[in-house]
Amino acid sequence: MKAFQTVCRQLRSSKGFCVEPVHCVSFSTSYSCGWKKKVNAYEKVDQEKYSDLVQSVLSFRNHAQTPESLFEEDASLYGPVSKCKPPKQDDETRAPRNWFPLFNPEKRVKSNTSSDFSIPLKIPLKRSMIPSVTRVLQQTMTSEQIFYLERWKQRMIRELGEDGFAEYTSNTFLQGNRFHEALESILSPQGSSKEKDENLESGYIESVQHVLKDISGVQVLESAVQHETLKYVGLLDCVAEYQGKLCVIDWKTSEKPKPFIRNTFDNPLQVVAYIGAINHDANYSFQVECGLIVVAYKDGSPAHPHFMDTELCSQYWSKWLLRLEEYTKKQKNQNIQKPD
Repeated sequence: MKAFQTVCRQLRSSKGFCVEPVHCVSFSTSYSCGWKKKVNAYEKVDQEKYSDLVQSVLSFRNHAQTPESLFEEDASLYGPVSKCKPPKQDDETRAPRNWFPLFNPEKRVKSNTSSDFSIPLKIPLKRSMIPSVTRVLQQTMTSEQIFYLERWKQRMIRELGEDGFAEYTSNTFLQGNRFHEALESILSPQGSSKEKDENLESGYIESVQHVLKDISGVQVLESAVQHETLKYVGLLDCVAEYQGKLCVIDWKTSEKPKPFIRNTFDNPLQVVAYIGAINHDANYSFQVECGLIVVAYKDGSPAHPHFMDTELCSQYWSKWLLRLEEYTKKQKNQNIQKPD
């Protein structure tokens, strides 16, 4: 303090300096003696207007930011987010370039099949260069389908290991084959009663009992079909009447309930592909206009039957034609990229 008083006395005795006592002390980086005061831009800010903003920013200073807190902060500062979805570019907004009818006007729809006693057709599937329905669907899965399939596969591998997953896949395939063999034995008129009784012990067969009661007039069992114009083949499970409607029937097994047809993923496309093929295959003298997907469960719980009427089949037929066009396009691109 004495040093400060000494400096003040020296300044008073010096010429050119004038130090007068002031009654207001201001902390500032600028001097008011002879120089123009610098303008501070922050002093012009309407502090009352932006007090909420300052309060919001300071409130998060001592807290760790999380995605939830960031969203809350954005909503507080800028208001709710306006969610605007981009226009969908899916199969529903597209139309096949090369349209081909699902139904064949030159064929009749078989009626009163339940009164016709005949051995169901069973044409073996021959190996050829023509793609199968299954291959077309596998090669044209969407990126979303591929993502979920791969995620499921990786989760199963983490739980079971590589060998365990391979064994699980093999057992699932084997169970599916046995289920189809059991159904073929039950639905075939030449199947022995002993085989039927043994197969009824299966949980899958118990699951479809209420569906089998509505099936009659079996016309086709495990038979190959080929679309002679669109050039694809397939092996369908069954053609029979379901509640009086002649249908292509596809039997499926599942570990999870699938109460709605949308839960069956690409199965409806598979069914309509078989319907289109059988309607344009010279080996079959009749025409089919409906489909049925039956999802059976190993624990014996009631299966879910998904009936597809003519209108629904027509809708899925358009989607199948798009997948078929996509497959053809991919094959052409691959052939072009192959070296000579």
